[in-house]
Amino acid sequence: MLAYLAKRLGQLVVVGFIISILVFLLVHLLPGDPTVVILGPNDTAHNRALLLAQLGLNKPLYQQYWIWISHVFSGNLGESYVTHESVGHIIATGFPIDLELIIVSQVVAFAVAIPLALFTARRPNRPVDNVATTGTFGLLALPPFVIAPVFVAVFAVALKWFPATGYTSFTTDPATNIHDMILPGLALTAASIAVYYRLLRSDLISTLQEDFITMARSKGLSNRYIMMRHAFRPSTFSLMAAAGVNIGALLAGTFIVEYLFAMNGLGYSIVVAVQQRDYLVIQGIALVVAIAYVVLQFIVDFLFTVVDPRVTRE
Repeated sequence: MLAYLAKRLGQLVVVGFIISILVFLLVHLLPGDPTVVILGPNDTAHNRALLLAQLGLNKPLYQQYWIWISHVFSGNLGESYVTHESVGHIIATGFPIDLELIIVSQVVAFAVAIPLALFTARRPNRPVDNVATTGTFGLLALPPFVIAPVFVAVFAVALKWFPATGYTSFTTDPATNIHDMILPGLALTAASIAVYYRLLRSDLISTLQEDFITMARSKGLSNRYIMMRHAFRPSTFSLMAAAGVNIGALLAGTFIVEYLFAMNGLGYSIVVAVQQRDYLVIQGIALVVAIAYVVLQFIVDFLFTVVDPRVTRE
């Protein structure tokens, strides 16, 4: 186990280093010049040259990368070219919004998908199973940018059950925070429900045909006990893998919902930074999100070893 963890941690460090290089290079491939946004009406060739020198953008790329990554290792992600706000503060402010959105959406997704899959896998191809399968197939065709405006129009504007925009932090008012997060969280959860349900249902049906399940039934064990004690655990590999990929994707994919609901999370911040060519903000957020994604996959890999220790040996 220790050797496995050491190997995975070493891979994590290497991948993190590669990610930092790619993030830096991709940001500098963006068309446009940040000095144009910063200078505004004072945009002249002379002022632009002075600002490029001041920001260090006139140096070779390898020198810019070394300066940036040195600051990153010291805990300094720099500050915004436009607002002069610390990138660390932007991330610290926006990350809880993204994290809460993801938690709400995934809790709802698991709460719906897992019981539904457990129920329909025992009775495949029955009316309930057919309806659930067809319904979840339809959910796959509804991306958040389609669902969110519909939810706003129905539940916020027409019924006035939820606010259309805005965000209140949990520490300020927990009840208002939860109320504000329900609608955007639900807008992110449709595809997750469909994927989790279909994967778990398929794996459960396959597991229920195994010999050890037949042996458990021959012992007179109840269907409920067999499902929860013997079938569910070995059927969760695909579910965990999908959850890891999906949650990682949501880390970088919440900007549409954040934009529609006027929530200043990381996704919204990076979109604004791209529009303004705010390099350090883009680099900082992209690096943190990418590293978080890699760490999440590492955790999922570790959970595989908990579910089935054979993964470690392999």
